[in-house]
Amino acid sequence: MITSNQIAAGMTIAIQSKIYRVESAVKVTVAKGAAFIKAKLRNLATDEITEKNFKPGQEIEDVCLEERCLEYLYAEGKDYLFLDVGNLERVLVPGTIIGDLVQYLKEGTDLTAIFYGDAIFSAKLPQFLELMVVKTEPYEGKAAASGSSKVAFLETGAKVDVPLFIEPGDIVKVDTQTHAYIQRV
Repeated sequence: MITSNQIAAGMTIAIQSKIYRVESAVKVTVAKGAAFIKAKLRNLATDEITEKNFKPGQEIEDVCLEERCLEYLYAEGKDYLFLDVGNLERVLVPGTIIGDLVQYLKEGTDLTAIFYGDAIFSAKLPQFLELMVVKTEPYEGKAAASGSSKVAFLETGAKVDVPLFIEPGDIVKVDTQTHAYIQRV
């Protein structure tokens, strides 16, 4: 337990069994009336931001989140089955948590997941992955133009703009955060 005076941006707290990350906290003093702590909180389950006021010295439950490395096994309906590398247990991750990351998942891909107890709140892929090009669309335009690119379909189903010299079978390095081609491997 901590008091509201100790709240700082980046902390994780629990209020009425909901987990929040503190985005900002400011002590507000008013001419007439008691001072209070005004905090912006991000609900880790829904990603919604709310504002909440705390009395000075009010007790708040602080939460420790755990990062675990998970290895992708296969899709199971709308959810995804992973292997927890640390304890070799299977973990079913909801599709809502995976979201757009699914376009880069293939068997054996590792990701970092944030847990509170057995509940998973977020998942993050490594920034760069090396994936094979399975198909490219024909380039339509002047081949001599500088900065020209074409669309490549990767083995995971993702589409990425690549330079004209990339062919099916090539392995390319992709930035999973910007969805951009980095280089041929």
